[in-house]
Amino acid sequence: MLMDISSEMVQTLLPLYLVTGLGASAITVGLIEGLAVATAMVTRLFAGVLSDWSGQRKPLILLGYGLAALSRPIVPLADTVGWIAGARFLDRVGKGIRSAPRDALIADVTPPELRGASFSLRKSLDTVGGFIGPLVAIALMLLTGNNFSTVFWIAAIPALIAVAVIVVGIQEPIGRSAGKGGERPRLAALIQLGPGVWAVIGLCAVLTFARFSEAFLLLKAQQAGFALAWIPLILVLMHLVYGLTAYPVGVLSDRIGRNGMLAMSLVFLIGADLVLAFAQTPALLLAGIVLWGLHMGFSQGILATLIADRAPAAARGTAFGALNLATGLAVLAGNLIAGILWESYGAAATFLNGAAFAALALIGFLLIGRRRH
Repeated sequence: MLMDISSEMVQTLLPLYLVTGLGASAITVGLIEGLAVATAMVTRLFAGVLSDWSGQRKPLILLGYGLAALSRPIVPLADTVGWIAGARFLDRVGKGIRSAPRDALIADVTPPELRGASFSLRKSLDTVGGFIGPLVAIALMLLTGNNFSTVFWIAAIPALIAVAVIVVGIQEPIGRSAGKGGERPRLAALIQLGPGVWAVIGLCAVLTFARFSEAFLLLKAQQAGFALAWIPLILVLMHLVYGLTAYPVGVLSDRIGRNGMLAMSLVFLIGADLVLAFAQTPALLLAGIVLWGLHMGFSQGILATLIADRAPAAARGTAFGALNLATGLAVLAGNLIAGILWESYGAAATFLNGAAFAALALIGFLLIGRRRH
């Protein structure tokens, strides 16, 4: 939560800072973000494998969060686009290093009957950061007279606190099976994760492909008549709904099962895409955003829990790394197709395409659940 608050304070303002403060073009902004996504994708898989091989999660988690915190002071000190690109690269390397070991550690320390609640709590706290960060950034910009540097310096504070929490508050579990002699997995262990794990990873990729970047939600809000000053609050609303539903859904999934929650999440996504495809008024747009937030709350924690349920204990880091890599590639492909459809055929085509892939993912998840029974 602390690192997400810090990240969102920077990310909310960074594109505007690049264009207005450093004179960067929109193409340059896109290239920087593309490099950041690609960097995180490459490092996620290897960090997960390394955490299984070494038998230790905390050092990689600390390194990942530490690099992200280290990148924060670079942004207000930067006077060229190259320095900003370097800071984003460092931040995304940190995210890539920490993601899979962190999720694997959650699975290690959580009893199976509480995994849904645990992963959904993490997602819920991420989302708290997702709507607190932008609100704090907006408030600080108003208080400081649009002083970007001041906001960026303050954003480093929660990042440093997050690193301190890891150092002081997190311990490796005793007796974890990963890392024992003769059981350490190699990259070849990817093919040994089992069909259940790979089926979930594949369907997660399809779902991620259907759920393209939130930037398209902002573009749609502008089309629906929202004033520019209020458009960022669209994401605040989405994260609010997401955060309020994720933890209760995770608790419920521990009691009644995961597949029903996932099926409901995909119904919400299909509904969101259909509403957003034809939304021409702020009221309809807000209804679509609420449905989108419900989809996120009903799905994100559950997807991570499914991997934890199915992956061998000694290969959880590898499994989460493979999941992150697959969904990262799906994000790139999905955003590219969404952008092409938007430019060629309009917003409705983008959201209708998302609804079609969400329906495909729904069928797949129902088939997996039926097969397990």
